[in-house]
Amino acid sequence: MPAQAAAIRLVDDAGQTLEFVRPPQRIISLTPHLTELLFAVGAGAQLVGVDSASDYPEAARMLPRVGDYSRINFERILALKPDLVIVWVGGNRAADIHGLKKMGLPILHTQATRLDDVARLLRLLGQASGHAAAGEAAARDVSARLAALQGRGTQKPPVSVFYQVWDRPLMTVGGSHWISDALALCGARNVFADLRGLSPVVSREAVLRRAPELIVGGSDAPDLRRQWERFASLPAVKNRAFVRVDADLLHRPTPRLIEGVAELCAAVAPYR
Repeated sequence: MPAQAAAIRLVDDAGQTLEFVRPPQRIISLTPHLTELLFAVGAGAQLVGVDSASDYPEAARMLPRVGDYSRINFERILALKPDLVIVWVGGNRAADIHGLKKMGLPILHTQATRLDDVARLLRLLGQASGHAAAGEAAARDVSARLAALQGRGTQKPPVSVFYQVWDRPLMTVGGSHWISDALALCGARNVFADLRGLSPVVSREAVLRRAPELIVGGSDAPDLRRQWERFASLPAVKNRAFVRVDADLLHRPTPRLIEGVAELCAAVAPYR
């Protein structure tokens, strides 16, 4: 559906007020989850450029690439003549966001850390792109599906989990990450929930000290069992408790995250 031709005024996640006489028709997204969220609210046709990792839905693969998480191509962005660039604060480099500001481009700042941010971002991006009604409908659907998963972890004591994002360096998720929220919902406890930041680096010694009963990793991470099986005293090794989940679902704050949470709950359940 075409974007509604009405004036737009909104406040983004950086507290910046944006005003448009009509909905932006040439949007650039700089992260995969923002691209997916824009398609989810019906704004896919307004996208003229995306980052190199934007691969869902299939139509996103056909859009021009303007860089990746390590560096964006300012010349290519200017050539696409965007009337809105959407960034992820904490995900995109601060230097890149600053460079876009210096070029005078309209920027929508977004943040995503918690499970509830998916519904909130659907509303924000729906409003920003002229698809407020579709954004509201998508947000309500996500919230309802998330609510249906609530209560799965209330019957038994939580199982302690080390969530491994990567091995070199050894990275996990902090307490402010939506995966920590997902673990709690599933009846598990992130052993590094006290750490700040989305993806802090930890040592193997720290993991051993916190003695997780279960080690979980994304499908894009190296083999977990091979890395940890030599640490025989680790409860997860004793329990042979290693599981992998679909990283595309669980690592992106989009409507598909709810499927990832359901998969995580199913993976955790046998170890509780």
